[in-house]
Amino acid sequence: MTDTAQHPVAVIGAGKIGELVLSGLLRSGWPAERLLATTRRQARAEELALRYGVRVVDNHTAVAEAEVLAIAVKPQDVAALLDEIGPKIPAEKLVISLCAGLPTSFFSRRLAAGTPVVRVMTNTPALVDEAMSAISAGEHATGAHLALAEEMFTPLGGTLRVPESQQDAVTALSGSGPAYFYLLVEAMVDAGILLGLPRQVAHELIVQTAIGSAVMLRDSGEHPVKLREAVTSPAGTTISAVRELEKHGVRAALLAALEAARDRAGELAAQAD
Repeated sequence: MTDTAQHPVAVIGAGKIGELVLSGLLRSGWPAERLLATTRRQARAEELALRYGVRVVDNHTAVAEAEVLAIAVKPQDVAALLDEIGPKIPAEKLVISLCAGLPTSFFSRRLAAGTPVVRVMTNTPALVDEAMSAISAGEHATGAHLALAEEMFTPLGGTLRVPESQQDAVTALSGSGPAYFYLLVEAMVDAGILLGLPRQVAHELIVQTAIGSAVMLRDSGEHPVKLREAVTSPAGTTISAVRELEKHGVRAALLAALEAARDRAGELAAQAD
């Protein structure tokens, strides 16, 4: 870790995504005494303090003591949160938004002029340090702010800088992406049971197949079409299965699903405003 790890960070709204960030920072060596968390419920506060050894404080204390504010509340709750704490946030503090669908301009309109905002979309594989986090700079965020955000999120998995105009597509593709894979695995396990396999056997077969396929995609550098073709023998079992998938419109369904997720991200921003 570099000396940027000495920046006090507050995770405001330590729900599922906020906890992912908190636990990832701790695993990467970020000092617990430099981390704060906020939450609405006292029981949740006690749980986080016991589990991670961090201080759980109110929002105003977090703003006063932290140099980086990672906001992880639900998009529909952000406006009320910024009404509460926005006037207390000095312009030199970095605000990191983990709120799906909300552009950095949403924050800038409610914060002191010149406040740097960085938008981050990560995903739940952060739990096993295999997340994908897309990072975008707001109007006043500098390269140093992006570098700090990358240092915070790189220990959780991969990071990628993207223009903010692409963030709704990122949300649809990788932010929601784990759910699509889990749904596919669930369906394949059910198919294995239908074909006569015990559930646990089907589960182990599919999970390891998914892991192996993902590693091949990452490490081989080959296009997925080439990797698929390598499994697909003429007149064999795989091509028969692929034909059925195409017949049932799986590819078109995926395209429609991701468009729906992207559009929903835009709706969340409109509703929050």
